[in-house]
Amino acid sequence: MTEMARGAESILPLLPLRGLMVFPTMVVHLDVGREKSVAALEAAMVDAHRLLLAAQKDPHLDSPAPDDIYGVGTISLIKQMLRLPNGTVRILIEGEARARIVAYETVEPYFSVRYERLEEETSDDVETTALMRAVVREFEQVIRLSRKISPETLASIADIAEPGRLADVIAAHLALRLQDRQTLLEETNVKRRLERLLELLSNEQEVLELERRISQRVKKQMEKTQKEYYLREQMKAIQRELGEREGRSAEVEELRAEAAKKAFPAHVREKIDKELERLERIPPMAQEGHVIRTYIEWLIALPWEERTEDAKSLRRAERILDEDHYGLAKVKERILEYLAVRQLVDRMKGPILCLVGPPGVGKTSLGRSVARALGRRFVRIALGGVRDEAEIRGHRRTYVGALPGRIIQGLRTAGTKNPVMLLDEIDKLGADFRGDPASALLEVLDPEQNHAFSDHYIEEPFDLSEVLFIATANTIHTIPRPLLDRMEVIPISGYTEIEKVHIAERHLIPKQLEAHGLRRGQVAFEKEALLELIRRYTREAGVRELERMLAALARKAARLIVSGEKKRVVITPRALEAYLGRPRFRHGIAERAPEVGVVTGLAWTEAGGETLSIEVTHFPGSGKLLLTGQLGDVMKESAQAAMSYVLSRAERLGIDPAFREKTDVHIHIPEGAIPKDGPSAGIAIATALVSALTGIPVANDVGMTGEITLRGRVLPIGGLKEKSLAAHRAGLRRVILPKDNEKDLEDIPEVVRRALTFILVDHMDQVLDAALVRT
Repeated sequence: MTEMARGAESILPLLPLRGLMVFPTMVVHLDVGREKSVAALEAAMVDAHRLLLAAQKDPHLDSPAPDDIYGVGTISLIKQMLRLPNGTVRILIEGEARARIVAYETVEPYFSVRYERLEEETSDDVETTALMRAVVREFEQVIRLSRKISPETLASIADIAEPGRLADVIAAHLALRLQDRQTLLEETNVKRRLERLLELLSNEQEVLELERRISQRVKKQMEKTQKEYYLREQMKAIQRELGEREGRSAEVEELRAEAAKKAFPAHVREKIDKELERLERIPPMAQEGHVIRTYIEWLIALPWEERTEDAKSLRRAERILDEDHYGLAKVKERILEYLAVRQLVDRMKGPILCLVGPPGVGKTSLGRSVARALGRRFVRIALGGVRDEAEIRGHRRTYVGALPGRIIQGLRTAGTKNPVMLLDEIDKLGADFRGDPASALLEVLDPEQNHAFSDHYIEEPFDLSEVLFIATANTIHTIPRPLLDRMEVIPISGYTEIEKVHIAERHLIPKQLEAHGLRRGQVAFEKEALLELIRRYTREAGVRELERMLAALARKAARLIVSGEKKRVVITPRALEAYLGRPRFRHGIAERAPEVGVVTGLAWTEAGGETLSIEVTHFPGSGKLLLTGQLGDVMKESAQAAMSYVLSRAERLGIDPAFREKTDVHIHIPEGAIPKDGPSAGIAIATALVSALTGIPVANDVGMTGEITLRGRVLPIGGLKEKSLAAHRAGLRRVILPKDNEKDLEDIPEVVRRALTFILVDHMDQVLDAALVRT
């Protein structure tokens, strides 16, 4: 396309440049590869051999639009053109003059633009001359500091007398940003262009000077390191010539080599290097050297950056949890929720779970299963009886035999910074003059603090936020409230008989047979025998005693098989008494007949739910109330409240009001060696009192729990799930409980809900109607 005049405007093909700027008088080689650019080049070669070159605002754009191209460019002459084998066209371009794009004529198949030439505003005054000299002087300093510009360049610009051309030539040799180059190109006033170039040269000189100082500093440091290495090698050579063992130097080199293999946070790496320098300066026989070496070994051994990848498959985790544990739906659901969140969030703070339940329900083994499901290492820390705060936070290194705390020791054992750490028996922590370990655990178990846990021995902060802490406890009452507040409590109440049978068949029996060297075909357990074993030889919320009984049966079977008496032993209900002796427990309080003054109460203990037989009798006396059975203060007050209720409603209940002056009442709860306390026996005591004083028997298949007020209202209680399981174990058919506990029925296993009838009451009159057997 020929350059056509329209007044002061003409039309030329446009070639967009990526990351490059061509100034007037500048001669450069360009490689043109884009189809649109090649088309523009071919159009220019048809006649005028001229192009308008303008830079793209974003050099990464492959197909720029007119808005993506700067509005000022350079009219350039194509001096040479060569087509390369790969389809690229190489051209030699000479810039001629500045030009402003007025409008885009065509966009396809190439850009063609209407432009106007920009004339320079020059002046030959003294100020311009001074600016030219200053620019040349600054450029000379830049050449002296930079290795990218050859010294011959200075000689080539010394003879340039035109200020505008001088500015363009110097700008072409500088490594300026594209925006700064464009500013110089757009500036038509030569004096302002020189001023702007002088400013850019000054900045460039400062940057190059700073680079030179940094380079010199690095060089000096390298020379110092090389000198130290040379002297160290000389010292080793002298020691070998003298026949001396390298001693301390060998220790330091060994530790330095171990540290080089691992990744550390910057502050830990600095600490290790500092301690290694100290160790190197200490004489071989100094006792302090052993302390420093042990400390360095601990720093190197800890997993500062090592972690395992979580197995995020929910199906795999669910399968593993179901394989290892029967039931425990809520715990499994919580772990699967944690895994689901991990799939959505790459990094999250590890939750602190607290499994609370009676002994033998599988709290500890559940932690091991969680680790297997997550694909993490497992560490168990026993806290029962720990009284020293240093057991958690570690000892100061000033003490002889100082060691880190159990948390840091557990992390070293795990070898990763994100294990599953089980804090076993957290409710049995103690406190004495050596400190309070429960308070020390506050920092460990607080998600807002444990990212920088400070151990007294290690001193450097360690990140515990990726550790999945699982605590276990038999009761939450002995856990300090601030510590409990940092944990998510998940109750594990106990197992029903059916669940225990499943657990025995799937887990306990195979485990005991393997432990006693027996094959599955040599010993067989009938399901009725397992039920009999659970009902008459064990009475517990968990399965620990059941496992002991199965171990005893496995030993009996092993003896019979080894002696040759039997080749295969079948455990039947009848065989249990022969192998284990007479049953230890009676199954079902409901087997006895209704009695006067005897009520079955339901109680919660740390070992799970229990049934209490509450007995009341009366005899001639002076109106005393006797309480026996090692009752606590709260239970004594419940008995007093029940007695007051009976006295206030004596006539309505059919009791002689005058009995108080001439009758003594004795309330006794058997198993007197066991302490008992709590308000939930209130309605049971009141029912036993009414039964004894009226002579009406109490139904033998009913158990009850609830607190009583002086006016006969029944208040809610806790531990309903455990108490319901105890009623189910005892063979009861009905349970009387406060109406306000109706919401807790959802937590009771379905098999127990089907076996028991729950009677909800809110007043003592309803309790008496349901419990007394009236003829």
